Amino acid sequence: MLPSAWSVIPFILLLSLIAMGPLFFEHFWHKKYPLISVCLAALVVIYYIFMLDNSHSPMHAAIEYMQFISLLASLFIASGGILIKIDRDGTPMANTILLIIGSVAANLIGTTGASMLLIRPFIRLNKNRIKAYHIVFFIFMVSNVGGSLTPIGDPPLFLGFLKGIPFFWTLFHNVIPWAFAVCILALVFYFFDKRNNSRHVSSTDDMSGQIENHTGKVTIKGSKNFFWLGVIICAVFIDPNVFDWVPYILYEEQKISFLRELIMLSTAVLSYRFANKEALTGNEFEFEPIREVAFLFIGIFGTMIPALDLVAQYANSEAGMAMINQNSLYWGTGALSAVLDNAPTYLNFLAAGIASKGGTIQNMAEIRIYAAGGYANSIIELTAISIAAVFFGAMTYIGNGPNFMVKSIAEQIGIKMPSFLGYIIMYSLPILLPILFLVWLIFFYFQLI
Repeated sequence: MLPSAWSVIPFILLLSLIAMGPLFFEHFWHKKYPLISVCLAALVVIYYIFMLDNSHSPMHAAIEYMQFISLLASLFIASGGILIKIDRDGTPMANTILLIIGSVAANLIGTTGASMLLIRPFIRLNKNRIKAYHIVFFIFMVSNVGGSLTPIGDPPLFLGFLKGIPFFWTLFHNVIPWAFAVCILALVFYFFDKRNNSRHVSSTDDMSGQIENHTGKVTIKGSKNFFWLGVIICAVFIDPNVFDWVPYILYEEQKISFLRELIMLSTAVLSYRFANKEALTGNEFEFEPIREVAFLFIGIFGTMIPALDLVAQYANSEAGMAMINQNSLYWGTGALSAVLDNAPTYLNFLAAGIASKGGTIQNMAEIRIYAAGGYANSIIELTAISIAAVFFGAMTYIGNGPNFMVKSIAEQIGIKMPSFLGYIIMYSLPILLPILFLVWLIFFYFQLI
């Protein structure tokens, strides 16, 4: 039985509270957001179990949440024990290069890994000239757009890999849109940063008035935590759908991994237990950022269940399938990835795309045919889904897991970040959306490249 349209009210309410709470009742919100988030999720879960007699959807959401938070928490904790110091001023060129490096690294250690590893060095590099736009462009490039070239980069692409899309498919088909978006964002950021005339306090000796000479040297403390990061990244592939030897729990004919999550969480504990204390102190490491993400996303994963079910119903209906093409897939996947978890959104639109060709997402062979261009326009459709799921995650703080953690770390250090709506109005709509529109126009509407 499908949920009623009114069942999305808790999700809309939660989004409204995330947007308005810090602005109009900050003290109450910061004190009560865990309780509010859990209660709203519980309302939806109770409605599904007792009114719709549907325990499958809440259970599936709980499993996805555990996979989500295990990866984010382990990467957050392991990277917190690595202190990277760069002995130089944060010039516009240096900052731009670091953002591009982070965009590349996101494909090797994931957007979460790259974000947690580089956000603190990026902030330290700029010291007293740091502004909100620095953090916003970091979210745009490192936490989202950068991770569109490999399945490691972002969760929806990894789900596609598990469903049968070849590992290097995203590299071959996403690289030009990725390069275009990264270059445009880098140029716009350079323009912003060039106009920032603030100076580092440390650049000038207040007593002598002499400019301090920087060596440009990069020093790393806690480098042993790179080993723990490597363990976490390798654990991503320990999935029963990839390797038959991996133990699993069978739930409604689905293989549910638990070994991967146990390895990640154990690694998080060990990486913190044996972390370099100087690195933790230098990073001002605290658990509040991951605590905030954990509670808020309990609410998001719980309350978005009806929205995802209604989206899936429409995407698989005759009316929905009649509208399937690369343009509708790009904007549909993108719009929902900005406010819903982009992983299930990706799967819903992938299922709709394959269904429109007469195939099914449950058949791995048909997915491989779809990815190989065995159906008319299937390659450009899959590219549109993949690019939109990753790129549009940068449109809001909740579009992708690392976004909220980066924001929380910045605020913990004392940087005044825009509110949920402020982020959208000041940055996403005037800067990011036109770039996303150009990506659509060039690569999917006119197909110029």
